[in-house]
Amino acid sequence: MSSEEALFCWADTTPARVVNRPEAMASNTSKPYQTALIHRAGFIVPETLVTTDVTALADFHAHHGTLIYKSVSGVRSIVARYDPADASRAGTLVTCPTQFQRWISGTDVRVHVIGDAVFACEVVSSAFDYRYPTCEAEQPRITACTLPEAIAERCRRLAAAVGLAFAGIDLRRTAEGDWVCFEVNPSPGFTYYEAVTGDPISDALAALLAKTC
Repeated sequence: MSSEEALFCWADTTPARVVNRPEAMASNTSKPYQTALIHRAGFIVPETLVTTDVTALADFHAHHGTLIYKSVSGVRSIVARYDPADASRAGTLVTCPTQFQRWISGTDVRVHVIGDAVFACEVVSSAFDYRYPTCEAEQPRITACTLPEAIAERCRRLAAAVGLAFAGIDLRRTAEGDWVCFEVNPSPGFTYYEAVTGDPISDALAALLAKTC
């Protein structure tokens, strides 16, 4: 057993409080599986296709219009718009299952759940993936916000359902008032959002770690 494997085994079995235990992070390794868990928790999820079939992709695109694509695993990828005119890449689809989703317009809302505490912020950007703006005009504007209690509670239930004491949840609020959930991050880079909004996420995490198990 390697040192890393031994550390993971310890983190999964120790009676000490661990945020988050390795086994709870497993759902992030398969985005289709995680999407199913998100839907089971009561959130709307985008229509999704995971495929290596060019014909299936063409049919999905014809039915849903604008699509985005991203990784099916926990490996970080840049969310990008699918362009059917980019025929040069069509042949590569057969070599790698890719996740395509119907594009849903609206306002991005990033939620951090730490135990029972919930912090949310609105993210406004014209980029398809606000984490990777391509120009100054796409730089995200982030402001703290308050979720409707029903949505905050749904986020708590989702984090608990996947076994995460600390989770970063990516939502989008549509113009019609629907709340769509894209994914649950078991190792969220929260300091970026904390620095911009002033939300005391670090304090909430420290308080959670200090609790008696």
